[in-house]
Amino acid sequence: MTRAKYAFLQTTRIAFVGAAALGLAACGGNERPTTELQSAQINTIGVNAFLWRAALDTVSFAPLASADSNGGVIATDWYANPSNPDERVKLTVTILDQDLRADALRVAASRQVSQSGRWVDAPVQAATVQKLEDIILTKARDLRRKALAS
Repeated sequence: MTRAKYAFLQTTRIAFVGAAALGLAACGGNERPTTELQSAQINTIGVNAFLWRAALDTVSFAPLASADSNGGVIATDWYANPSNPDERVKLTVTILDQDLRADALRVAASRQVSQSGRWVDAPVQAATVQKLEDIILTKARDLRRKALAS
């Protein structure tokens, strides 16, 4: 047997024994494996990292006015859809908790319409705000699933 082949077999054997030892170590005790990442493992900011990333991604169509990851507030500047320039919206997303829960997220929207060359406040449909919250929560859950899978 050549020296290179012997070294390869030894390295493979050590790697196999190490992998087996890690696998067996996970089997010990009565502890159940966790399916959730602890808040401390996913938060290097003041709020839930998955909600934060999902919120930033969701409002990325509008110009960002401010983003405070410690306070959990994302505010956009006014955004007018090019296909409807007589209407504009401004969003504020607030993340209230470090846990990924539906009640840890609040979206507020302001809407204005152009009348005679002036911007006038207009009502925002509640369904619009709810839809934005749903989109952010869905994206955050997908991000969490991907993090748990890897």
